[in-house]
Amino acid sequence: MADVALQFAVEILVPIIKETWKYIDSGKEDSANELLGELNRLKAFLQDAAKYRQSNSEQWKNFVKEVQVMVYEAEGLIDKLMVEMKLHQKKNKFEQIVDIKYHKTLKDLVEDIKAILGKVKNIREANLQAFQAKPILDYQPEIVAPGTQDTLLEENKVVGFDEEAKVVIKRLVKGTKDLDVIPVVGLPGLGKTTLAIKISKDPQVSYDFFLTIWVNVGPQSKLKGVFLSILKAFKKQTTEYQDMDVKELPKIICEFIDKGGKCLIVLDDVWTTDVVDAVMNVFPEKSKGHRIMITTRDGRIGRYANANPHMLKFLKMEESFQLLVNRVFGSNIRRCPVELIEHGESIAKQCFGVPLAVVVIAGALRGRTSKSDWKMVEDNVKHLINKDDDPKSCLKFVEMSYVYLPEEMKACFLYCGAFPQGFEIPAWKLIRLWISEGLINSNLTGSPEDIAEYYLNDLINRNLVIVVQKRANGQVKTCRIHDMLHQFCKIEANNEGLFHEVCEKTDQAGLSIPDLDSSRRLCIPLSLLKAFISTEPSAEHVRSFLCFSTKQKESEKLSNIQQLHKAFPLVRVLDVESLEFSFSKYFRELYHLRYISISVESSVLPMFFGKFWNLQTLIIYTKASTIEIKAEIWNMLRLRHVHTNVPAKLPSSTTHTVDESSRIQTLSKVAPESCREDVLARACNLRKLTIQGKMADFLEINMGGFNNFQKLKCLEQLKLLNDNVDRSMSGVLHLPPAFPKFLCKLKKLTLSNTRFAWSEASRLGQLECLEVLKLKENAFSGTIWDSEIGGFNQLKVLWIERADLKAWKVANLQFQRLQCLVVKSCDELEAVPIELADVRTLQEMTLEHTKKAIKSVNAIKCRKQEMHREHMQKAAESKSGTEIEGKKKVSEDMESFKFELTIFPPETADCNPKH
Repeated sequence: MADVALQFAVEILVPIIKETWKYIDSGKEDSANELLGELNRLKAFLQDAAKYRQSNSEQWKNFVKEVQVMVYEAEGLIDKLMVEMKLHQKKNKFEQIVDIKYHKTLKDLVEDIKAILGKVKNIREANLQAFQAKPILDYQPEIVAPGTQDTLLEENKVVGFDEEAKVVIKRLVKGTKDLDVIPVVGLPGLGKTTLAIKISKDPQVSYDFFLTIWVNVGPQSKLKGVFLSILKAFKKQTTEYQDMDVKELPKIICEFIDKGGKCLIVLDDVWTTDVVDAVMNVFPEKSKGHRIMITTRDGRIGRYANANPHMLKFLKMEESFQLLVNRVFGSNIRRCPVELIEHGESIAKQCFGVPLAVVVIAGALRGRTSKSDWKMVEDNVKHLINKDDDPKSCLKFVEMSYVYLPEEMKACFLYCGAFPQGFEIPAWKLIRLWISEGLINSNLTGSPEDIAEYYLNDLINRNLVIVVQKRANGQVKTCRIHDMLHQFCKIEANNEGLFHEVCEKTDQAGLSIPDLDSSRRLCIPLSLLKAFISTEPSAEHVRSFLCFSTKQKESEKLSNIQQLHKAFPLVRVLDVESLEFSFSKYFRELYHLRYISISVESSVLPMFFGKFWNLQTLIIYTKASTIEIKAEIWNMLRLRHVHTNVPAKLPSSTTHTVDESSRIQTLSKVAPESCREDVLARACNLRKLTIQGKMADFLEINMGGFNNFQKLKCLEQLKLLNDNVDRSMSGVLHLPPAFPKFLCKLKKLTLSNTRFAWSEASRLGQLECLEVLKLKENAFSGTIWDSEIGGFNQLKVLWIERADLKAWKVANLQFQRLQCLVVKSCDELEAVPIELADVRTLQEMTLEHTKKAIKSVNAIKCRKQEMHREHMQKAAESKSGTEIEGKKKVSEDMESFKFELTIFPPETADCNPKH
């Protein structure tokens, strides 16, 4: 595999050289340009190697190590040079330092890279075959009958598959007479193929389908191979078809299928949507209830084939234990010996609900009945699951998903392993870290944040990252990776040199510390940080230091924190959020910091933070009620995101130059009094803003606070959190009349404790781009919301919480794109408007602790079901276009009629169609 870390080191180094040498006159620029040219040639070679290299020879590993040392030396030299440049602003003095300290070294590096490129040429010439693209067969191997392929999972012995099989079988044999595709989607090792085999051999399926055809697809399949595999079910010899045009084969298959009864084609391990479309084309126009069942790791492919794919679940711990017992002792022995139960349950728990992991471990336990043997396996589950030299280990199944990732996404996926096992990762934090680490280098157009979000969603669709929480608009709020994938990421990242972990030694007391001279990124649990610092580490090459706590509220205060600052003089990413941080003279010299996440006791952010000229993301948590930012953040032209857990008092802008706009996109949170004209004029690129504090003066028209919002032309997300919750307060807040005018691009708005009158809510309906509206506790005050005609034309999510609302009236032309409605703790609300039942896009409604409105939401649900039945009837009576287009249109239409109602506390919903 390609050395991911090395590729990104070169990627990062090239722009750093360009940035540094623009400050140096021509005498040194020649050397810089020569170094740049040699690095670009090295970069091109590494990209080729990533695409074509098939082996991991010792020669290659030694070569990568040699290149790595050279690149890191070059990067370290440039980083030091940039520090000197910033510390000595006078040009003459800087030139003297460069001549004395660095210029000779720079020339040496150029010669080193030239020597490396000479070795590159020799490696290419000696391994021409390794740098050829691996050929893809014109057609797949012969069809493999269900149950005859090599699989570690036996379909009749996987606990929990009976219920899964019943659900899928029902979808296969029931439902529409038209062609239908049933996708089975899941993580590698969950048993997709095993489940498909079990289903294809089920008597009910055998009875209902005249013919079942099984095709192994795989990641490198070609359509011709798939068609020839299907033809093999009709003719023993397919030689006569092998030279035919691929476009003719579906017609021939169609003729064979048309002569028989219902047909089921199982496409196992599908990696592209082309295969789905192509196989749909082999069925006759007048279908007989034919079915296609596919298995895939990719959720996008599953949803492409059918809006409602079958998502394969993880095994429960009890099911994992039962499967372990069955595989170890055989189907005739149902009970584990009592003395082994405790060890067996622990082993099952460590298999993370993945059947394949259970089966791999069972192989190590088979024939062993002593407690000592089971204890040994219990202590080594992770190693046994991920044995590098075992072709049947779970590592190999995950590896395939990793290998077929786009090169630019591999490091992003592996980086997820830097978080502790089971850690719930905030999506925004992961995206900020990817960017600061330099992992987002893409030819895609768009901001780094948008590209990183695209990568994250792609990893989720590939079942490599799991969504834990979603935001109201469907975006990912938090995520994690499955424990089995976490182990893979740590192993592979270590092999690739992407990051290294400081951990406890398994065989004795003390820490296992990687070679700090070759480590670029270090991650360490908070519980080990004190012991690590006591070793007085020194690591000039380390560029990232991550310290996370597995316990959400755990924190630690270290007296020798300055040693940590001293250890990593060139660090770029510092995430020690769980550590009670204190500043030192060494910390002030960390000029290369791009990302800072720390917790402090202070209520002030010192001015010296303004010297971190490379800083992109600043995250500060404090125990104080507010934090005053004294650093001149408006002059930090690379700063994009500022996050604080309490309202921040922002500094005044000292620059009057119009062209010097700040690049800050996120300010969370800001005190209302900081929203001055000079501040917002510099923050004109803001996309996300949270304001918390006493809003009275800010919202008052004559005070000028909100009027300054006309400077924010790019604002997409806004939160207004009023801290003054005193009902008897003399000042009543009003929603400014200019709200829609100043916030013309606003997509998401959250209000809390603002207590605007419901009569003013219509102004929000004039926000042309508003998609998400969250009205938290006492956002509006009063008992009646009587909406006017029109408005809220783009709104997709409406959230109303803790309102004293009694009556809510909706006009027919409102909320026409609403998808999700959440109503929480509105005790007096008598009914949710029945008119919302006619909003076709409404698919989800949640009602919590709002008892009086239960009858109305049940009525909406009944109306939705009635509309669903009417649409099904119309769809059965008419078709349009080709068979595939018609099928997709029906699937899309059915998706729009989905409706899910959640009532908490649970209530029985009587939905009589007659009502």
